[in-house]
Amino acid sequence: MQTEERSKARSGERRRIEEIVALLQRPIEALLFVASEALSIQQIAKLTGATQVEVAATLQKIEADFADHGIVLREIAGGYRFASTPLARDVVEAYLLPPKTSLSTPALETLAIVAYSQPVTRSEIEAIRGVSAESVISTLLDRRLIVEAGRKDVVGRPLLYETTPQFLESFGLRSLEDLPPMELEPGAPLELELMTAGITAKLEDSPAEPE
Repeated sequence: MQTEERSKARSGERRRIEEIVALLQRPIEALLFVASEALSIQQIAKLTGATQVEVAATLQKIEADFADHGIVLREIAGGYRFASTPLARDVVEAYLLPPKTSLSTPALETLAIVAYSQPVTRSEIEAIRGVSAESVISTLLDRRLIVEAGRKDVVGRPLLYETTPQFLESFGLRSLEDLPPMELEPGAPLELELMTAGITAKLEDSPAEPE
């Protein structure tokens, strides 16, 4: 008897969640469409007045419904957003890339150093690159790919730099743990070519985000 009651209770809870998901799906789809950045489950729950469990269930439903569409749901930078499917990458990039300016090699090198060594100072970046990094750092700050992250506790207290959520989104990363590993011998110095190759690989593999 207790088993039957538990089964009925579980069935009733599933129906309740399904009804809530049906009510939440369209509003959450609209939020994901208009958002300029990835939205976390906590943010969506606050905006919709739903619980995090209900939002998570709705996101699973949206992901399943859009799985075979040109637009898919992606978990990225600690949140969720719509993006074009990798299968449509060529046509989307043909539309998006011409008016955009890509990162220069010096900017890509500097960004790779920050990504793999953060937090890092300008002098540490310049020691690896062998040239001044002032103007390149300014460019990356303007593009919101890096941000000032306090000061290093050494003489002169130089500024530290680290990557931003915008960096994660631009390169299709859920977190910094998704960066390709660098195969270095223990104790070996960081190799600029390996660092840049890792960043470039993620840039080439990541699908385009809808504007």
